[in-house]
Amino acid sequence: MSYVNPTELVTKMIDAGESKAHMSTRDTVIRAYMAGAILALAAAFAVTVTVQTGQPLVGALLFPVGFCMLYLLGFDLLTGVFTLVPLAWIDRRPGVTMRSLLRNWGLVFLGNFAGAFTVALMMAVIFTFGFDTDPNEVGRAIGTIGESRTVGYADHGAAGMLTLFVRGVLCNWMVSTGVAAAMISTSVSGKVIAMWMPILVFFYMGFEHSIVNMFLFPSGLLLGGDFSLGDYLVWNEIPTIVGNLVGGLTFVGLTMYATHYRTGARRDQAVPGKLELPDRITT
Repeated sequence: MSYVNPTELVTKMIDAGESKAHMSTRDTVIRAYMAGAILALAAAFAVTVTVQTGQPLVGALLFPVGFCMLYLLGFDLLTGVFTLVPLAWIDRRPGVTMRSLLRNWGLVFLGNFAGAFTVALMMAVIFTFGFDTDPNEVGRAIGTIGESRTVGYADHGAAGMLTLFVRGVLCNWMVSTGVAAAMISTSVSGKVIAMWMPILVFFYMGFEHSIVNMFLFPSGLLLGGDFSLGDYLVWNEIPTIVGNLVGGLTFVGLTMYATHYRTGARRDQAVPGKLELPDRITT
C-alpha cells in the first residue's frame, strides 16, 4: 500500500532530519538555493494569476505547484528543516549536535535567500523591461504587498508585531504539515495531493512565509515599494522566521514525535493493580 502509518511517518521524518544534518555544505547550499528559486517563481506565478483574474483563490489554488516541484526534486526550505532536523537532535541520532543543527539552518537560510533574490532580480527585469519603464500591473501589486506587510504592521506597534508573529506560526504549522504529509505516501500522486492541501490554506489565508517573503519584499524594494530594507527586516523577515520556527517545531514536529513516536503509556499498563478480565466468559 502507498499509505505510510503515522508511526512510520515520524521515523521517516527523523531519518530525514538526520540526513540533512550530515549533508555536505555544497549540497545543502545548492538544494536550498534551488528551493528558494522555485518557490519564488511559484509566488510570482500566483501573484500574476491573482492580478490577471482578480481572484485570490485562483492564485492560492495554483501556488502549491512550486512547493510540490521543489519537494519532489529533493530541495530544502528553511521552514522544513526547522521541523525535521531538531527531531534528529532530540532523538539523539549519532553525530547530530546543536552545532550541526544550527549549521544546517544557517546554510539553508543563505541558500534560500540567494535563490529567492535571484528570481526577484529576474522578475524585476521582466516587470520593468530591464528597468527601462515603470513596473507593470503585477510589479505594482508586489510593491503594494511589501508596503502593507511591513509598515502596515508597524502602524499597529506591538499589536502589529504580535499579529505578524502569529501569522508566521500559523504559516509553518501548515507548511510543515505539508512536508510531513508528503512522506505519508509512497506514490507521486499521493504526495502531491497531501502537500497541496495545507499549502493552499497558508497561501490563501495570507500567513507569513519567510522564504516567499525573501522574494516578495526584495522585489518590492527593487520595484519602488514605499518601505525600507530596515522595515522589511524588522517588521517582517526576522519575526516571520521566529514564528515559522515556533509553528513548525511546536505544532508539527514535537506533537507528532510525542504522540506517534514517544507515545504515552497505555491506560491498562499505567494503572497499578488493575483487574484484567478475560476477553469472554465461558460457562
